[in-house]
Amino acid sequence: MRVRSAWLEELELDLVEPFETSFGVERHRRVLLLSLEGSSGETGRAECVAARDPLYSSESVATARWMIGEYLLPDLLAHDTADPAEFLARVRYLKGHPMAKAAVEMALWDLHARERRLSLSAALGGRRRRVEVGVSVGIQPSVDALVRRVGDYLDEGYRRIKLKVRPGWDSEPVGAVRREYPDLRIWVDANQAYPPSAGPAVARWAVRTGVEQVEQPFAERELEAHARLNRSRKFRVCLDESVVDRASLEEAVRRKALSSLNVKPGRVGGLTASRELERISAAAGIPAWVGGMLETGVGRAHAVALATLANFVLPADLSASRRYYRSEIITSPFELGTGSTLAVPRGPGIGVELDERAVARARRRSRTYRATRS
Repeated sequence: MRVRSAWLEELELDLVEPFETSFGVERHRRVLLLSLEGSSGETGRAECVAARDPLYSSESVATARWMIGEYLLPDLLAHDTADPAEFLARVRYLKGHPMAKAAVEMALWDLHARERRLSLSAALGGRRRRVEVGVSVGIQPSVDALVRRVGDYLDEGYRRIKLKVRPGWDSEPVGAVRREYPDLRIWVDANQAYPPSAGPAVARWAVRTGVEQVEQPFAERELEAHARLNRSRKFRVCLDESVVDRASLEEAVRRKALSSLNVKPGRVGGLTASRELERISAAAGIPAWVGGMLETGVGRAHAVALATLANFVLPADLSASRRYYRSEIITSPFELGTGSTLAVPRGPGIGVELDERAVARARRRSRTYRATRS
């Protein structure tokens, strides 16, 4: 398999509603959409999950566009083989930029599966036909607005709700949701918002409100603070930003800093890295789940395929398309099904196709790259 041309497009899409976390508020999403045409004529696609600004990560749309265009695609187009593992080995000398690398690697996985007439799920070794999902609810203008929003999602059929929290927006809003919905599965996600000294307070309100899981309350390097919180065993402690590769997960496991793992393929460097994290967590007896980063249907299809692997046993943050964007860029948007699940696409590769008109409306810039070899 070799790649003979590539298209890197920058899109701007309107979110259905503002999505606020402890990092900030997003109302629009800049998306880097990558398409790779193979020598067979098939095209593999993926998107980069970097945000417009380097707040959640050191990467941004601008840095990822530069890295992909100036380094990753020239390397890819200069070689006769485009196997995802071989590509990652070749670009290992380039430090950092896992989101940019993930976009290219995941597009190669799509191309690899399409050329073999396999679904991406099958190519990865997945088994499930449907994936259980939940929904992540951003910080709302008021507690009453939060309770209403949660009710709307429950009416749509979601069974697990994850609430974004931060200091000053935690005990009261989570408690209000619990009082209104006493049997609801509630997770919370702080995105590193609390200092380690806040651990006892976080534990108290999490237990009092019946939270099932607390995700990344402390900074990514604060493994000991996470380990102390994890010792309570009153709820699961989930790591997200702390785990960036195999070594960081193995260190977190050794220090007993987690009892759940969130794997975001676009954040950790792609599907190859995600499969490795899934295997390590399974060997350690730690349940895992696939997280989302406001992906379009292209990125969602990759993540849904990944979520079919054996140890992704907790509900994924991969909600239906209508949860995120006013206009989806795939022809068959993801719909929430029975049991709060999404169907796994069964066609070749990621199993979804672009809505070219929607892409054209959202396009802000594009560039084509072609192989120069004969």
